Amino acid sequence: MRLTNATVERLPDDIERPGYDRSAVQPGVVHLGIGAFHRAHQAVVFDDLLARGDRRWGIRAASLRSPATRDAMAPQDGLYGLVVRNGPEERVRVIGSVRDVLVAPENPAALVETLAAPETHIVTLTVTEKGYKLDPATGALIEADAEVASDLAGPDTPKTAPGFLVAALARRRERGLAPFTAISCDNLPENGRRLEAAVLAMAGRRDPALRDWIAEKGAFPQTMVDRIVPATDEEDIKRLAARTGLLDRAMVKTEPFTQWVIEDRFAGERPNFDAVGVQMTADVAPWETAKLRLLNGAHSGIAYLGALAGVEFVDRFVATRAGSAFVETLWDEAEAALVPPAELDIAAYRRALMARFANRALGHRTRQIAMDGSQKLPQRLVASLMARQEMGLASPMTSLAIAAWMRWQAGRGDDGTRHAVDDPLADRTAAAWAAAADPDDAARRLLALDAIFPPVLAQSPAAGEIARWLGDLVRSGAAATLTAAVRDQR
Repeated sequence: MRLTNATVERLPDDIERPGYDRSAVQPGVVHLGIGAFHRAHQAVVFDDLLARGDRRWGIRAASLRSPATRDAMAPQDGLYGLVVRNGPEERVRVIGSVRDVLVAPENPAALVETLAAPETHIVTLTVTEKGYKLDPATGALIEADAEVASDLAGPDTPKTAPGFLVAALARRRERGLAPFTAISCDNLPENGRRLEAAVLAMAGRRDPALRDWIAEKGAFPQTMVDRIVPATDEEDIKRLAARTGLLDRAMVKTEPFTQWVIEDRFAGERPNFDAVGVQMTADVAPWETAKLRLLNGAHSGIAYLGALAGVEFVDRFVATRAGSAFVETLWDEAEAALVPPAELDIAAYRRALMARFANRALGHRTRQIAMDGSQKLPQRLVASLMARQEMGLASPMTSLAIAAWMRWQAGRGDDGTRHAVDDPLADRTAAAWAAAADPDDAARRLLALDAIFPPVLAQSPAAGEIARWLGDLVRSGAAATLTAAVRDQR
C-alpha cells in the first residue's frame, strides 16, 4: 500500500505528518528541477511555512527531463517521507508542500502557463550547473547549444530553464502581471547573477523591451544552500516501508543540518522566511564562498581521491587518519584566503563539517559527488588555489585535489577498473589523456582547458605541483599518494 492522502493517518504515531489542510494550500511557488535535494531542502522550508498557517506557499514542481520523480510522487498525492539520519538515530517526517509535478517535455505549454499564473510569486531552481546554459569561461549564453538554439527559434515551446522563465515572464508582462522572483538554489558562485544573465540574454534575443522590463522589475536574489542529500536506493525504500507499513517511492534521506541564506531582494510577495530559520541577508557572497571552499571543496577532494582508491563512502574516507588529515589541511589552506561573514565561526563550522562527513548513517557515495567536476572545480578548488597564489602561498592539498580530478577523468581507478566519467567536458578530458605522452603532458593539456582553469595558472608554480601530484597518483595510486602527502605536511 502506497503513502497517500488517504493512508497517511495509518502511519505510526512517532512519524510527523502535515498538520494543515492540504486542500486549502495555494500554489505560490513553482520549482524547476525537482530532485532529492529540493525535496530535502526548499520543500521542507515551504512545508514549515504552511505548518505555521501561511497557506500561500504550496509548490507546483516540474521536471525538465525525466518523468521518474512525477511517476514516484503522483500515486502518493505528492506526499513523501523525509528521513533524517544522525548516527543510529532516525527521524521520519512526511512532507506535504508539493502539490503536483509537471514533466516539461510532455507539455511545455502547461509549465509556461503555471509559471505565468497570478498566484505564482516565487520560482526556485535546482537544475545543476549545466542547466543555466552559460559558457563557464565567459558567462555568455551558449547559443550554439541545441536546446538554446531551439528556445531562441521557438520561444513559446521552451526546453531550457532560462527559456521557460523568459516565456512565462513575457506572458506575465502581456497580462499586466508583475514578474515573479526567481531563486537559484544551485551550488554556484553568484547563482542569482548567473540566472539573471541567462534570462536577460535570452529575453533580449526575443524582445529588447522584455529584457528591459525584466531587468527593471524582476529579482534574482543570490542564495547559498547547504544540506547533504545522498542518493536514495532500494534498500532505503524497503527500510522505510518496514517501519511505516507504507511504500514510499519518493522518499529522501538526509542529515539534521540544513542552511539557506537568501539575499533579501524580491520582486513581490515573499514569505516570512526568517520565522522558519532561513537567514536573510544583504550580502550572500561571504557565506557562499566559505561554504564552496570548505564544505564543497573538501567534498570534491574526498570524492576523487576516495573513488580512485575504491573508498565508496565519505564517512569511510574521513575515518582514516590520512583522510581526516587531508581534509583538515585542505581547510587550513582554504581558510587562509577567506573573509568569512562576522556571524560565521569558522572553527565551529569546521568541527560541524567533520561531524557531518563522519555521519555513517548517510551512506554518501564518493562517486555521486564526483559527477560534473569540470563545472564545480573552478569555485570549489581553483578559486582557493588562485587566491593563495596571489598571497604568495603554496597549496599542496588543494593541488592534490585538483590532480585527483585529473586522474579521475582518465576513466580508470587505481585497481584498473574502468568507470564512466559523468562530466560535460568528458570528451575533451578523455582526448587530453589519449594524446598525452606522460602525466606531465596530461596535466599540461588539462590545465589548458580555459573553461576550468585561468590561463595564468599554467605558467605558475602551482602547475608544476599539480603535475607532480598527478604523476604520483598515476605511479603509486591515490591511497599511497595521500598517505605520503599528509605525512610530508607534519
